[in-house]
Amino acid sequence: MTQGDDDLDGLVRKRIRALRVAQGWSLEELATRARLSQSSLSRIENGQRRLALDQLVTIARALDTTLDQLVETAADDVITSPVIDSTHGSMRWLVKADPGISVVRRRMTEPPPENPARMRAHPGREWLVVLSGTALLMLGHRRYRVEANQAAEFPTMMPHAIGAEGGPCEILGIFDRDARRGHQSEDGDSSPRRAGR
Repeated sequence: MTQGDDDLDGLVRKRIRALRVAQGWSLEELATRARLSQSSLSRIENGQRRLALDQLVTIARALDTTLDQLVETAADDVITSPVIDSTHGSMRWLVKADPGISVVRRRMTEPPPENPARMRAHPGREWLVVLSGTALLMLGHRRYRVEANQAAEFPTMMPHAIGAEGGPCEILGIFDRDARRGHQSEDGDSSPRRAGR
């Protein structure tokens, strides 16, 4: 085994542990999800057991990542281009370091719906900053004016909607894995849309 192989081996082991800890999972929880024994997973993380490809694939799936991301070493692709959704006026970037996070830039021209029944609720958290204009954020029965350069963060289990107030506004939002899935399941794509649209 070469020095490069040793470095990759150590990096993969550190990533497995870091991803497990980031999820808040114990060794037992990840071992159960990956259908491994807890002692096997512990030995994999600690370098006392060789890394087998089939186990890495299973562990990557359990961590909701890919084998490619687990073994990625090159930092050549530092620049990321957005996926542009001109139909919904948005751009979306995935955060490579955490595939569960996506960043979305959106231009809005319509106000949020007045009817609370048209607001959405789903697991997750969202964070957004208004880049220009004024946004109106509806959270349950409360209304928040969010001015340019102000940010808002909220749990998405609370019924919510966002739109423009007094003219177009542009926002940049960060969505965790659950919030992104909530938008995907409601919209059929991964771009956030104003509720009721």
